[in-house]
Amino acid sequence: MTRTPPTPTPTPTPTPTPRETTMATEPLLVAENLHLRFGTTVALDSASVAVHAGEVLALMGPSGSGKSTLLHCLAGILHPDAGRVTYAGRDLTAMHDSERSALRRTELGLVFQFGQLVPELTCLENVALPLRLNGAPRRAALRSAAAWLERLEVSDVAGKRPGQVSGGQGQRVAVARSLVTRPRVVFADEPTGALDSLNGERVMQLFVAAARETGAAVVLVTHEARVAAYSDHEAVVRDGRVRTMEHVR
Repeated sequence: MTRTPPTPTPTPTPTPTPRETTMATEPLLVAENLHLRFGTTVALDSASVAVHAGEVLALMGPSGSGKSTLLHCLAGILHPDAGRVTYAGRDLTAMHDSERSALRRTELGLVFQFGQLVPELTCLENVALPLRLNGAPRRAALRSAAAWLERLEVSDVAGKRPGQVSGGQGQRVAVARSLVTRPRVVFADEPTGALDSLNGERVMQLFVAAARETGAAVVLVTHEARVAAYSDHEAVVRDGRVRTMEHVR
C-alpha cells in the first residue's frame, strides 16, 4: 500500500515589529547635499541625512563640526545656501518663514540646552504656551500641560516660575513643552549639556520614553556617548559633512 507523505507544516512568517515596519517606509525627514556658509566659514558641506518616523537619531561630532547647524536646517530655523530639506514630502527650503514657523508650532518640537523657558510664566503656563499659540482654549491647554508635567515627573513645579526650579526640573518642563502638541519630530540641541550626569540620565530616560510613546521621531545633537546611547542611529558630523551613519540598536 502506498503511503501519502505528510504535508509539511509551513514555516510561519515572522510578524514585523512596529519599529521594523516604520524603518521600511520612506524617511519622514531628509536633508540632501546641504551647503551653508557664515561669511568665509563653511558650516555645512554636502551634508545629507535621513530620519524615519518614530526613530531617534543622534548627531555627534566635536564642537564646530556643524551638527547644531545641521539640526537647525532640519528644523527650518536656518536656510541652507544650497541643497534641500524635505519633511513629509514637503520642501522646507521652498517654504516661506511663516510656513516653517507654523510647522514648528504644530508638527515640530524643540528642546534647547538651557530650556529657554519664558521666565514670566509659570512652568505650567510654559508647557501650555504652544497650545495657546495654536488657538486652544486656556482651560484645555492647561489640562494637557498638567498631564505632560506629570508624565515628566515634575507636576510639583507647575505653579513655580523657571527661576525657582532646578536645572533638571526646568529641562523636564522644556521637554514637556516640546511634546505637548504631539509633534511628529522633536529636535533637541544638547538637551543635557547643562546638567550633571544623574539629572541628564533621568531627563533622557523620560524624554525618549515619552517620544516613543507618542511615535515622535527625535533628532538629537550631543557630544556625549551616554546620551547618544539612547538613539537608534548615530551620524558623525565632521567639517560640515555627515561622515558615518551607524546603527546603535
